[in-house]
Amino acid sequence: MDIDEIAPNLSFFFSNGMDPEYTVIGRVARRIWAVAMKKKYGASSGSMRLKYHIQTSGRSLHSQEIQFNDIRTTLQALCAIYDNCNSLHTNAYDEAITTPSSESVRRALAIQLIINREWGLAKNENMNQGSFIVEDLTDLVEEAVLVEFDKITDRGGVLGAMETGYQRSKIQEESMYYERLKHSGEFPIVGVNTFLNPEINFDEQNATLELARATDDEKDEQINRLADFQDRHKNECAAALESLKKIALQGDNVFEELLETVKHCSLGQITTALYEVGGQFRRNM
Repeated sequence: MDIDEIAPNLSFFFSNGMDPEYTVIGRVARRIWAVAMKKKYGASSGSMRLKYHIQTSGRSLHSQEIQFNDIRTTLQALCAIYDNCNSLHTNAYDEAITTPSSESVRRALAIQLIINREWGLAKNENMNQGSFIVEDLTDLVEEAVLVEFDKITDRGGVLGAMETGYQRSKIQEESMYYERLKHSGEFPIVGVNTFLNPEINFDEQNATLELARATDDEKDEQINRLADFQDRHKNECAAALESLKKIALQGDNVFEELLETVKHCSLGQITTALYEVGGQFRRNM
């Protein structure tokens, strides 16, 4: 296929955190994308324009003093909007504990609305561009990303690196590193490991939150729908699963086959079939 038939339709999804490099994540991604499209693929200017979505960081949501989460989300949203993201998702403050309530969702939406409708600097295309820290960060983060690309290439590309669990291990190691810093206090988090409120018992405070729970009727309805689906497709299911297992064992395109498998098989049936031929991942700690 022609690159210009594909690239303009692609978009990307990034998470935005509190670290300084998130200030330039869009700038870096757009630069790398444009250079690759132009020099590697000879694509048009339209294909060189990267579109991306930002979701504020779930990692920065904490169950202690959950109202502070809105402050962190607001700062992350500012970074995303200043960096000209194409779309934005702001987390609700209570997502650290439960499915968001209508009240917390409205507050999360208000963060975007107030920045876009009331915050004057957001009317500028990018009030940070040209500053030393932003320009320097852009170069540093781009270099770090390209080094990571080289590491993946050395492992046989994305698929080769997946075979050895490289991407998964990097994510998990970073997560454990962050948790260690958080629990040791080396990475200060207000209201979590520093500037604690001595008058608040967080266990008691969070116990008063209404947690989102499905009713018994909703659970029974889902179970009955699943049983009905499996009964209606019982004649096609076995053959579809065998075809999927064959594709997986041959190393062919599993995703393409799954588009057919899901017409006759449930997620549990598909997962079980793939476990049978591929095993089940268990991290070696």
